[in-house]
Amino acid sequence: MPSLRSRIALALIKKKLPEIVAADPLAELGDGLHIAIVGSGSPLPDAKRGNPCTLVIAGDKVIVVDAGEGASETINRMGIDAGLIDCLLLTHFHSDHIGGLGSVNLQRWVAEGSDSPMRVLGPPGVEKVIAGYNEAYELDRGYRVEHHKPDVDPAIGAMVAVEFPVPAAGESDVVLEEDGLVVTAFEVDHSPVGPVVGFRFDYKGRSAVISADTVYSENLVRASKNTDLLVHDALSEELLMMVSQAQTDAGNKARGKILADVLDYHATAPQAADAAQKAGAKALAITHIVPPLPLKGLEDVFLADAPDRFDGPLWLASDGDLYSLPPAGGLKRSNLIGRGR
Repeated sequence: MPSLRSRIALALIKKKLPEIVAADPLAELGDGLHIAIVGSGSPLPDAKRGNPCTLVIAGDKVIVVDAGEGASETINRMGIDAGLIDCLLLTHFHSDHIGGLGSVNLQRWVAEGSDSPMRVLGPPGVEKVIAGYNEAYELDRGYRVEHHKPDVDPAIGAMVAVEFPVPAAGESDVVLEEDGLVVTAFEVDHSPVGPVVGFRFDYKGRSAVISADTVYSENLVRASKNTDLLVHDALSEELLMMVSQAQTDAGNKARGKILADVLDYHATAPQAADAAQKAGAKALAITHIVPPLPLKGLEDVFLADAPDRFDGPLWLASDGDLYSLPPAGGLKRSNLIGRGR
C-alpha cells in the first residue's frame, strides 16, 4: 500500500506534469540575440558546472556551440525543447567540447517536429568526429527505429558534418547566414591543439562573441570589436597551481603535471578582461572556469584584478545563465534553470 507521502507526491506530479511538459521559456524571450550558458565548466569534475556548451538564440533559430558531457540534460533542465535546435557548431575537438554530441543529437532526433538530420559545422576534423559518432550510435539507432516505428525517422537519426576552412590569419569568414543571423569564424590560439575557432554572432544590430579555448588573442580582440557581449574562457593560475601541487604531494605526479600543463593554453580572467577592454566589448562573461570553485569566496580569487581592467559589467558565468540582447538595446541577465520545471 503506498504511503501517504507517496500518494501526495503522485498527486502533485500529476497536477504539475502538464505545465512542465508545456513550458516554453523561449516564447517569453522576444526577438533579439540571446546567449544561454549550458555548461560553464571544464573537464575537471565540478558539481556546479557542466562541460562547455552554449546556446545562441536569434529569433526562432536555436544553435548549439559545442556539446560537452551533460549538455542535453542541462538543456532539458533549462526547459528548452531539443527539437528547436537548428544546428550545432564546434570550436574544436577536445573531449570536453564534444562528449555530449550523441545525446544532444538523440534528444533532437526524437523531438516533435524534427524532420532533418542535425548539421554539425566545424573546422577540418569535424567529418572524422561526426563519422565516429554516427558509427558508435548505429546500433542504438537501429534499436530505436525498430522499437518505435513508424514514429522515428531513420533518415534523420545520423548527424551530418559540414566542414569549413580555418580563416586566414587576421581574417573572419562567414560560416552561416540564415534568417538574419550572420555567424563568422576566426582562429584562436589553443596550441598545441588546432585548429580552434571562435565564433561571432550578429543579429538585428546586436552581437556576441564566443572565444572557444584560447590564450590572450589579438585575433579574438579584432573579431570582437565593439561586440555587445564577449563570452571568454579563463583559468586561475594561482588556484590551478594549488590543485596541481596538492596532487603531486599526494603522489599523483602525472595528474599534477597534467594540471600544470593546462596553464599554457588558456587565458586568465585578467587577460580575458584585457581582451574585452581592448575590443571595446560592452560586457564580459567568463566561462570554462578552471579549476572548480567549491567555495563562494574563491570567485574573487579567480577574478583577481579582472574587474579593474574592464570598464563594463563582468560576470562569472553559471550553468543556465541567459544574456538577452534585444534589438532596441540593453542587456538583461537571468537564469533559465528551474523556470517552469
